[in-house]
Amino acid sequence: MTNLQEFRESTRQWLEENCPQSMRTTMVADEIVWGGRKAEFKNPDSKLWLERMAEKGWTCPTWPAEYGGGGLSKDEAIVLQQELDRINARPALTSFGISMLGPVLLEYGSHEQKAEHIPKIVRGEIRWCQGYSEPGAGSDLASLSTRAELQGENYLINGSKVWTSYADKADWIFCLVRTDFEVPKHAGISFILFDMASEGVSTRPIQLISGASPFCETFFDNVKVPAGNLVGEVNDGWSIAKRLLQHERTMISSFGLASGQGDRGGVTSTMDSVEGAAMHYRGDKGKLSDPVLRDDIARFKIDSEAFAHTSRRSVEETKQGGPNATSSMLKYYGCELNKRRYELLLRSLGSQSLGWEGEGFADEELQVTREWLRSKANSIEGGTLEVQLNIIAKRVLGLPDLLSLSKK
Repeated sequence: MTNLQEFRESTRQWLEENCPQSMRTTMVADEIVWGGRKAEFKNPDSKLWLERMAEKGWTCPTWPAEYGGGGLSKDEAIVLQQELDRINARPALTSFGISMLGPVLLEYGSHEQKAEHIPKIVRGEIRWCQGYSEPGAGSDLASLSTRAELQGENYLINGSKVWTSYADKADWIFCLVRTDFEVPKHAGISFILFDMASEGVSTRPIQLISGASPFCETFFDNVKVPAGNLVGEVNDGWSIAKRLLQHERTMISSFGLASGQGDRGGVTSTMDSVEGAAMHYRGDKGKLSDPVLRDDIARFKIDSEAFAHTSRRSVEETKQGGPNATSSMLKYYGCELNKRRYELLLRSLGSQSLGWEGEGFADEELQVTREWLRSKANSIEGGTLEVQLNIIAKRVLGLPDLLSLSKK
């Protein structure tokens, strides 16, 4: 038996002994574990599952064991994920610290910063939010104006951010600030971390058309932050910001992976798949009666499978060097695929997709309608689709910059 086979056997045995039965079911929205100082666990098994996975470092299986990660090789991590999938195990922890900050902190952070923050991310003891976009700096992120002035051993931060996901629930923020207004805009930006409980930090949720408020406006009024919280070099934050955006886009692209996997984060049974919903609402004696809808669903499932295989291959290819411009391709297609999924679900529901509240509609039907509205933001978050197309054109296809050509 090879070492990898032995690892698979021991992993399978450990999961059988340690993964609670309720954690082997499709995730529901109000049981997603975000961790942090204000963490709440509706299902006690969720807390137990997190503690057991964190103790092994398997919430972040490939991160260095030195900082609490699993220390697994790429191949071992693949085996672990396969075994988790085999028993339909829920993710033990969902975290921007895992999907965005942690990887760049491991790459750019000091040993002291890694030692302070990485173990807490692995154990789910800290919940992070991202301070990037501003009222006047969205797609043109480098135009940000939130100011950080060095005063002795601290930075004094003033300004505001917008579309800050879950800022009202986060413990800490990783934030882009301007530390030099005299140099070209990309050159005067720094990347800094600070506690959301700091004096001068305030948040205000933004209600969306879906009725939810996952985004916030975030305000900084003379917030004092230790200079040691600056990651990397002063005025070199744009390099870190771009790297983090690659990780974020890879994370957002996973919205498309749920398309064919029956995991829709809270919508149960009938809505676990597009074809399941269509058969329930449009089926006739075990057959999907609408030939056009049937054809569109078949095409969608083929595209979903192709995207899933491409995503897995891309992740495996980039394990060694980290994400690259390919993340923009995955983000673009994954988000478009996710939006197609909800369009098909609405078509499958027919008039049952018109509900918002009240009698006559099942909870899962109302949830689909709201998530359909929410999916429209996929085109914007993590960089607009237009920005992704520009990156693909320049970084992947190697096409010339039209602006540069016009100046010649």
